[in-house]
Amino acid sequence: MSTPGSFSPDQPVPAAQRVFGGRDLFSLWFSLGIGLMVLQAGALLAPGLGMAGALLAVLLGSSIGVLLLAAAGVIGSDTGLSAMASLRLSLGRHGALLPAALNLLQLVGWGAFEIVVMRDAASLLAERAWGAGAAWTSPLLWALLFGALATLLAVSGPLTFVRKVLRQWGIWLLLGACLWLTWNLLAKADLAALWVKAGDGSMPFATGLDLAIAMPLSWLPLIADYSRFGRQAKPVFVGTALGYFIGNCWLMSLGVAYTLAFVEAEQANALLLALAGAGMGIPLLLILLDESEKAFADIHSAAVSSALLSGLRVEHLALGIGVLCTLIACFAPLAQYEGFLLLIGSLFAPLFGVVLTDHFILRRRRVPANVPALRWTSLLAWLGGVSTYHLLANLYPAVGATLPALLLAGVLQALLGVGFSCGQGTAPDGSRR
Repeated sequence: MSTPGSFSPDQPVPAAQRVFGGRDLFSLWFSLGIGLMVLQAGALLAPGLGMAGALLAVLLGSSIGVLLLAAAGVIGSDTGLSAMASLRLSLGRHGALLPAALNLLQLVGWGAFEIVVMRDAASLLAERAWGAGAAWTSPLLWALLFGALATLLAVSGPLTFVRKVLRQWGIWLLLGACLWLTWNLLAKADLAALWVKAGDGSMPFATGLDLAIAMPLSWLPLIADYSRFGRQAKPVFVGTALGYFIGNCWLMSLGVAYTLAFVEAEQANALLLALAGAGMGIPLLLILLDESEKAFADIHSAAVSSALLSGLRVEHLALGIGVLCTLIACFAPLAQYEGFLLLIGSLFAPLFGVVLTDHFILRRRRVPANVPALRWTSLLAWLGGVSTYHLLANLYPAVGATLPALLLAGVLQALLGVGFSCGQGTAPDGSRR
């Protein structure tokens, strides 16, 4: 089996090494759709929207988000390029450097956040099992353990991880954990009463929909790092869409239901405590272990982005970035960094509005023979989308910002691309008329 360093991030994966089929992509994205942060996202929707409103937001938002995510995955299978390398086709060789640097910053931060989430949940489970003050309740110990696990997975690379871990046994453990949590909910909660329980109005439906859409869209800057190993576009699209949709909807819905059924309003770590009470905490433990896969994805893709900027080998960079994420999780205060991470993340939804339009509409999935240094029309469309995002987020938060910004950036890309190419006497894909 090839190691991740065998594949240069700025060169297409050879056809013989594109081994992922639909089942592989389903296993990966079902796993990435499950996690503690997904449960917490569902918990955020519950008070304001109530059961029916929150589930509708989850269903609609996930449907929209996974279609866009799977379409971005097809770019990886079409080109064989990593996510950030494929941006060169739309933004130009130099234009893609800025999103690669921003992606590196956000992935290091989110990798550290994932380790913190695992650390806190594991400490809570250990405290319930052995009592407060026991050695196994130390947050530092759990941060080091989960950081080491995520780094090991990142160094091993996506081929080894998906085919030898997830596909063979990991997905079955996750499926069992989700079924166990679902059975516990059905056995202990009055779902009929929950269904008619109205929200308190603290969150507009558009904001909840925006949050649900943002969950799958948060993976847009990473997906081609894995779909580039896909054999064909159709199984990449279907496996990604089905896997993430099922995992994300299931876990977000459980987060909604558990919050409404078992959580007291002002209780600290209330959702985690409710989940820990199901099946002696075993389902929560399995989902906690699955959280390391998200840290793996963050660390590996951060290594791919930094390889584009530095030219170093991916597995060496994965080791260094994994250590950095672990150190940040152990010692750095992350509360103030979260706002910076969310700011960077707001740049990528409009960016992929540009990229999806360029790849599927303007270039019609063709890879140009020559890539310019900069594509100014694409950068202008991206800027227009980012401006729209922050205008809506600050002045009209009830409307939602993620999807409108992505759509506007895509429309601008189409209009500027066609207009500029007509003025230059070329087709939209760059070929001469």
